[in-house]
Amino acid sequence: MIEYIKNQLIKKGMDDVIVYQSNNNFTQIKFVNNEITKTETSFSNNVSIFAAKNKRLILTNLKDTSKKEIDKKINYILNFIKHIKPNEDYFGIAPGPFKYKEIPDTYDKKIINMNEIDYVERGINTALKNSKRCSGVLEKNVGSSRVISSNNVDVKDKATSLYFSIRAFTTKEASGHMTSCSRTLKKFDVDYASKFASDIAKKAQNPIPSKSGNYDVIFDYLPTAVLLNYVMDSASIFSVETKTSFFYDKLNKKIGNFTLIDQGNLPNGLFSSKCDAEGVPTQKNMVIDKGILKTFLYNTSSAKRHKTKTTANAGLISPQFWNIILEGQKGDVFDIKKGLYITNIWYTRFQNYSTGDFSTIPRDGIFEIENGEIKAPIKNIRVTENMLNILKNLSLMSKDSKQVKSWDASVPTITPKILVKNVKITKPTV
Repeated sequence: MIEYIKNQLIKKGMDDVIVYQSNNNFTQIKFVNNEITKTETSFSNNVSIFAAKNKRLILTNLKDTSKKEIDKKINYILNFIKHIKPNEDYFGIAPGPFKYKEIPDTYDKKIINMNEIDYVERGINTALKNSKRCSGVLEKNVGSSRVISSNNVDVKDKATSLYFSIRAFTTKEASGHMTSCSRTLKKFDVDYASKFASDIAKKAQNPIPSKSGNYDVIFDYLPTAVLLNYVMDSASIFSVETKTSFFYDKLNKKIGNFTLIDQGNLPNGLFSSKCDAEGVPTQKNMVIDKGILKTFLYNTSSAKRHKTKTTANAGLISPQFWNIILEGQKGDVFDIKKGLYITNIWYTRFQNYSTGDFSTIPRDGIFEIENGEIKAPIKNIRVTENMLNILKNLSLMSKDSKQVKSWDASVPTITPKILVKNVKITKPTV
């Protein structure tokens, strides 16, 4: 089917063609107030088609893969592309063929026949040991994909993945949240997520208002992942070219004292894949190496514009990132005389993307820290900061790292807890 699409478009005069097909068996189980409320299983077969002729570009999707609908879509592409304005900044797709390696721990047959209900019930029971109620979701996906192009690319891949998210409550104001994600069943840990969420909910009871000011702040795994998603997005050449990146003029300059990696071939990485959307084999990119911003993330066309090489981060329209990894100086992040401990954030909004000015609201457990110990739960604060300041003042990381993903951190992030000095804390507006 997809070979037919590619060959017909080439025959009709397209310069470049990429056809991507994915099949996914998706299961989702939702639970609310300790009870399973919804189970859903679906199968999808999606085809994405990218075509270019004389620098005119089109991207479209196809869900009905009957020959009649395929031919209709091909005619649509041929007719529509005539009316598109040429993109003079387009410089083609990657030339194949390529050699690909299997990525360890990205497909696990045991996931196919697992009993998802057992895992959800186990997570609920673990949470209820320290909390009164909990809600969340478990998602399972088993899929396969294929990418072919007019430049001698033809690669198949298969994948399994698991995601579990739980929020536990002891009172209306006292909650905790954690997730677990994995490509293999043996590394999927619902007990950890449930215990963490319920422990935080128990400690967060009877929070008191806190004062505005500058604090040393410990960000747990979830809030760190949210912040790093924005950081990596700013390293995309798409953000740089649109001047919505706070890294716009920072290439080869010192950002902080840490290393930030994007790795598409990471074992057990939730978004790991053999190749990017152009069929280029994925790799490990040292985006920030020992504090220095070394590279932006490119596809083939953007790399040619900037006289460099693709970093294997192609999406069909703009570069994407795979798995974020944060590394740096390790130690006891709680070894501070006075500060705050933030376990989650939401409503992260940028007042100015190009400068990095943003604010975000801590949620779930928030705590005052004195002499390395939790003193009291607090509430009603906002982080009002600049992302470059956050990175500059990132001073220490915990010894352990977790792979986390959440609604606010859509790209999986392997991160420790972090200690950031001198963070501006304000009151949220009503």
